[in-house]
Amino acid sequence: MDHPVASAQNSSPKTGPKSAGPSIDPRYPENPVLVQVWRGAAVESQHRGAWVVSDSSGTTIDGVGSWRVPIFTRSSVKSLQALPLIETGAAQRFGLSDIEVALALSSHNAEKCHTEPVAALLARLGLSATDLQCGPQQPGDPDTRNKLRDDKQKPSALHNNCSGKHAGFLALALHLGVPTHDYLARESAGQRLIQKAVVDMSGMREADLYVAIDGCSAPTFRMPLSALATAFARVANPDGLPPLRRAACERMTAAVAEYPHLIAGHHQRICTDIARVTKGRLFPKIGGEAVYAIGVRGADRGLAIKVDDGSYRGFHALIVDLLRRFEFATKEECAALEAWEEKRITNWAGIEVGRTQVVA
Repeated sequence: MDHPVASAQNSSPKTGPKSAGPSIDPRYPENPVLVQVWRGAAVESQHRGAWVVSDSSGTTIDGVGSWRVPIFTRSSVKSLQALPLIETGAAQRFGLSDIEVALALSSHNAEKCHTEPVAALLARLGLSATDLQCGPQQPGDPDTRNKLRDDKQKPSALHNNCSGKHAGFLALALHLGVPTHDYLARESAGQRLIQKAVVDMSGMREADLYVAIDGCSAPTFRMPLSALATAFARVANPDGLPPLRRAACERMTAAVAEYPHLIAGHHQRICTDIARVTKGRLFPKIGGEAVYAIGVRGADRGLAIKVDDGSYRGFHALIVDLLRRFEFATKEECAALEAWEEKRITNWAGIEVGRTQVVA
């Protein structure tokens, strides 16, 4: 992801994918205002962006803004990146539990429930945290950050919010019998399978898929929001997919339903709250720079969102508003998520000073 609390820095990896793909227009579209933040009786700030709802056939149900214009999906597509881990038999060969599958999809807070299973999986693979190429990152969980500080320890790659994904990449490389030192290279066997899965699930043409480098040094994919929404509709509603892929999708959604705290964390993480409150009927995933995607199980719908400025101010309010608007969540579920809407903004003294309003 990078995590909204402790974002990884984008830096050139020692080994990794080269930016490649089609010629692109780097200009950003003029999207409408989606959310306004009020102070008193006046707007203090506003956030533009786009969102779209699609079904698994790729049909657009509704949308606002330039949802046909490609955006970087960042960590929102971790479920697509995990498909080869399950489909090739790597997960079965190395005995990945549903806990470890959930962590392969996660952008986690680096709590013990995240880092300890990742370390255990690496040990089972005959590897260690030094084999992770995601880089060290300050934990998103404040208690873990404080303990590292008090113990005068520095964070390791295990604390990177993408460490579960990278452990899965390493398991895939080992299963394929290819070197692990270049497991992030776009031309590596594992990443080729991953890119094909992304293309297949999103409905993109491979020639149109622009690939750059994410904050964790893995490939990140640029595609329209409509393609991202379609992919999530398919993950959450895989009946029309080939049996092997259907089974992989079903395992991923079941793992998130069973362990919602593993895909994000216990401390202020909307992905965990959405999956927990809906008992896994909604399959959510955040991505860096305010990207969000949700698959609605049993409804053949996928929702994808991008806030232009990459800000998380008002971002969560938009997510919950759209869940309510399209009845993807029940009244009771929306009420349980109400704190994310910031209908009342208070200052440090507890005085109500403003509100957040979704306008598109």
